[in-house]
Amino acid sequence: MRTIRVVSAALLTLGLAAGPAAADASPSPSRDGAAAATRAGTSFRTATEVEQGQRATASGSTGDYLYWSFPADTGRRPTVRATVKLPEAHASQTWQVDVYDGLRRRQACQYGAQTRTAAADDSSVELACVLRTVRAWSEPWAQDPLPGTYYVRLTAVGVPTSDLGLPVSTEIRVDSEDIGGPAAVDGSLAQPLVPGIATRPEEEPDGEREDAAVLAALEPEDGWASGWWSDRWVWTAAGGVLAALAGVGGHALTRGSGRPARVPPRA
Repeated sequence: MRTIRVVSAALLTLGLAAGPAAADASPSPSRDGAAAATRAGTSFRTATEVEQGQRATASGSTGDYLYWSFPADTGRRPTVRATVKLPEAHASQTWQVDVYDGLRRRQACQYGAQTRTAAADDSSVELACVLRTVRAWSEPWAQDPLPGTYYVRLTAVGVPTSDLGLPVSTEIRVDSEDIGGPAAVDGSLAQPLVPGIATRPEEEPDGEREDAAVLAALEPEDGWASGWWSDRWVWTAAGGVLAALAGVGGHALTRGSGRPARVPPRA
């Protein structure tokens, strides 16, 4: 019975440890009441900010560069999906979606159709880019994704001259999955990579405000992670508890009844 109680306690501990990690695996929802973006920027500085889990739309012309930005935090694996609705009459077009980090370094896609070609009879084209997991810290020479602002650039490449300027409508959506402990590393950034955080326009003495763009006003709903916490701590604690329980159980099984062996009487 004692062994059964030890095993039951171990299973209960594992269940409690795995519970929070499983609950955080769903895509992050958008903030309540946030209005969906209906336009896109034309450069990094004018990129339209979008929430994760929120659909953003924009109208443009073939040949334009369309930019959006979104925040991504430690331990998250962002996924960018884009849909381009093409005009009725057009030639074959190739569209591409690129993602850049806060240092404007182009981030490679783990998988997904980052570039696709639409035939002349296609009405739309869908693109996707699944980034690598955002790390809390990285070597200066590495290209690892780090917490901060990320930029999405959508454009057509190699467009025929006859199609330049044709109207298109676009739609993007950014979601992310919480990877947690498996992606945790030692160390963290002093500040997330949020360009323009120190260049927000301030109110002038005459009551007017500058026309400079306000960059990187968005951040994760729960704020930027401190970088030290991950569910790896939960599994470490659970492993310690299991080791202690295994020691107690092993001692209980091997110590015997505790009474000295009976000595046969002398003849």
